[in-house]
Amino acid sequence: MSQEKDATTAAAADAGGTGGQLWAPTDPLATNTHRFKDYVNAKRGLALASYADLYAWSTTDIGAFWADVWEYTGTKHSASYSCVLEKDKEMDEIPTWFPGALLNYAENVIGDMAGSPRPALHSLGEGRELRTLTFGDLHEQVRLCASAMRRAGVAVGDRVAGYIPNIAEAVVAFFAAASIGAIWSSTATDFGTAAVLDRFSQIAPTILFSVDATCYNAKVHSLVDKLAEVVQGLPSVTKVVVIPFSDSAVADLSLVPHACLWSTFIESADQSAPLAFEQLPFNHPLAILFSSGTTGKPKCLVHCAGGLLLQHRKEHAISQDLGPDDVLLYYTTTGWMMWNWLVGALSVGTAIVLYEGSPFRPCPSVLWRITDDLGVTAFGTSAKYLQTLEEFGYEPKAHHSLATLKAIYSTASPLKPHSFDFVYSGIKRDVCLSSITGGTDICSLFCGANASLPVYRGEIQARALGMAVECWAGVNQPVFDQSGDMVCVKPFPCMPVYFWGDESGARYRSAYFENYPHVWYQGDFMIVSSTTGGVHMLGRSDGTLNPAGVRFGSAELYNIADKLPEVADSLVVGQQQGACERVLMFLKMADGHQFSADLVRRLSTQIRVQLSPRHVPALILPVTGGIPYTVNGKKVEIAVKRLVSDLYRVAQESGADAARCSVGVDAKTTSTLANPESLEQFRSMPELLA
Repeated sequence: MSQEKDATTAAAADAGGTGGQLWAPTDPLATNTHRFKDYVNAKRGLALASYADLYAWSTTDIGAFWADVWEYTGTKHSASYSCVLEKDKEMDEIPTWFPGALLNYAENVIGDMAGSPRPALHSLGEGRELRTLTFGDLHEQVRLCASAMRRAGVAVGDRVAGYIPNIAEAVVAFFAAASIGAIWSSTATDFGTAAVLDRFSQIAPTILFSVDATCYNAKVHSLVDKLAEVVQGLPSVTKVVVIPFSDSAVADLSLVPHACLWSTFIESADQSAPLAFEQLPFNHPLAILFSSGTTGKPKCLVHCAGGLLLQHRKEHAISQDLGPDDVLLYYTTTGWMMWNWLVGALSVGTAIVLYEGSPFRPCPSVLWRITDDLGVTAFGTSAKYLQTLEEFGYEPKAHHSLATLKAIYSTASPLKPHSFDFVYSGIKRDVCLSSITGGTDICSLFCGANASLPVYRGEIQARALGMAVECWAGVNQPVFDQSGDMVCVKPFPCMPVYFWGDESGARYRSAYFENYPHVWYQGDFMIVSSTTGGVHMLGRSDGTLNPAGVRFGSAELYNIADKLPEVADSLVVGQQQGACERVLMFLKMADGHQFSADLVRRLSTQIRVQLSPRHVPALILPVTGGIPYTVNGKKVEIAVKRLVSDLYRVAQESGADAARCSVGVDAKTTSTLANPESLEQFRSMPELLA
């Protein structure tokens, strides 16, 4: 890189850098990471002394590492593997893991849990009373649901879908499908019908699980009309199983083809049939997840049973120290990969909390009250939630005991340094705060939590075991302490086995291997610290800002803008102007504050001083319609970048009026947004057209 680029990335590291150590484990030797390291040392005759040693070994001898994870976590199987990883294949040829092995995901989680009194699920939400299922209850309900599925004709490889909230029945249906070898896929009920059909129509499910209504912000919303429209657009569906929102009132389902109630469906089961677990290859599909759809037709990512089982057990048990004595609450929807990750905690015996509704109704205490009531030990959320909590001025530590809480996880966007400060000052001092990053692409983590490591301000704790993550400044140019592309240079078992409908594999290879041959390109921009081993995430690479050939991530600017008390939220995108790009920053003002030239001057000065003159946006503009977010709480940078770039291009070709009239965002994109109306405001900004 040039000296100028080196200076830019060094400035980026300073802006997002650590403010020192915020937390450290009391006894690192008592953690599961240390126990696993001792296990490896004894088995392999090694002398690994630190996490850095263990990580280096896990990403060098990947076959031995994953074999040890298989054994250490007690993987149940009916046939063993001939080798760990298919040899002589490049990463983009998708080598097969554990060929010859036969197993079942559901059996590994609940196979020996019949009659177990240990809590498995706590399900509650707005308008829903707390309902707890033991592992024994879960085993029994899965047994009946699987039998009913079989009687309905579901077989190995069929797709079972859920247009469903985060409730217990979703988990039951997921495990029932897994026991049969059917493939589960789900979307949240706040998705519009276009978004649901754009996903499910590609995979042709045979059974659809849903509800007649949901509740959010203290309002009950009927789902019947949307459900009827979805079913009418899915000719493959032969049965629709509806869970009533309320036992006292069941909606009229006559408009929904093939509909029956959950109770009726369960009654159709063979009441005496045992729960059978189909024995299937390691790479047999378990679930289909979807890309966000904000940049085009969603990709259907097929994840395998063995890969997710090993990866989630490694993350939850070995890295995060979760086990049968723990309770994990992750605020998520069924349309986000974090739901699958949450359910994956059951595979290490951890009880999970399913919450459906607003996290701020009736007040910001709702999730923290649950934490105390249910003895939550690990609390997961989005960076946006923590930011909003701080903006509300609500400090959980002042109102709640939080005595059981030992870990907080944050994802969906980079966790800003000041949010680290808020967690330790306003939530709990003695807690392992882990910003984590991964993606729907792998349904797990590249970098994240580790209970044996300290927490540094603004940093993700570590690159995850077995994930050969590097920061590249160019082809085969790994760097530390400067920004670059996140890549993974060696295979890992939770790679998608394929994209549904992508017979040639062309879309798969294009998605991950087009930028760097034979190397997984995640599309994120990052910095790896040579001092701490921690990671700074700087935003999406495909949303990476690139004015005058100097690349940097949006998070670098957010870290500065969001410190200003006048600013409630911000969005940074690049706008293409022919072969050039200019950086645009949009500000949502905090209550009681007005956008002003003085604010622009002060903000520009801070960016220039803290980062570099090249980082200063070409335009800083106010928004009145809010910052666009997806339903999963992610800022919508790429769709806005495309919109403002198209507006500029058409304005130059045909005039401003033509641009305002003809340029828009398609329904598939807007249906994935929490506030699609916010996109309209960009049309009326004349500054974007010139």
